[in-house]
Amino acid sequence: LYPDAACRELSSLIAAQFGLGEGNVLLANGSDDILNFCFLAFCEKGVVFPDISYGFYEVFADLYHIDALRPKMGEGLTIDPRDYTGTGRCVVIANPNAQTGVALPLAAVEGIVKGSPESVVVVDEAYVDFGGESSVGLIDRYPNLLVIQTASKSRALAGLRVGWAMGNPNLIQ
Repeated sequence: LYPDAACRELSSLIAAQFGLGEGNVLLANGSDDILNFCFLAFCEKGVVFPDISYGFYEVFADLYHIDALRPKMGEGLTIDPRDYTGTGRCVVIANPNAQTGVALPLAAVEGIVKGSPESVVVVDEAYVDFGGESSVGLIDRYPNLLVIQTASKSRALAGLRVGWAMGNPNLIQ
């Protein structure tokens, strides 16, 4: 027998862990797979991500010929939420940032999501367990928010290649 391709049992457990419904979770072959889906599905009008961040954002933008804005980092290697608000583009931020370790406060993430209702905001939380506050609690309030996590970092299960997205069921579909 082939295993369940939708991974319904694991998806159900992740949904329960985060207080979400099963329709709020998508599993894939690692969080990079989820990011790949995001660039394909949500970046037709372009993308914006920090100039210093996870290197695959640039790889995906180049691979799919997506127009990318890359705002410069501010003092202390921080991002200015105003650079990511109301751009009309998909927003992709790692929180905490994969290269700098600097985390945006949850209120700043919420400001980006709230200020960009016409755009999908992807928050890559691969390192959230090492410092930072998860945005998962905002999913019920913002249908344009997609939060990505992985089993490979703090959960020390890189060999499993499991990543998941959490968001509004319409985004998950």
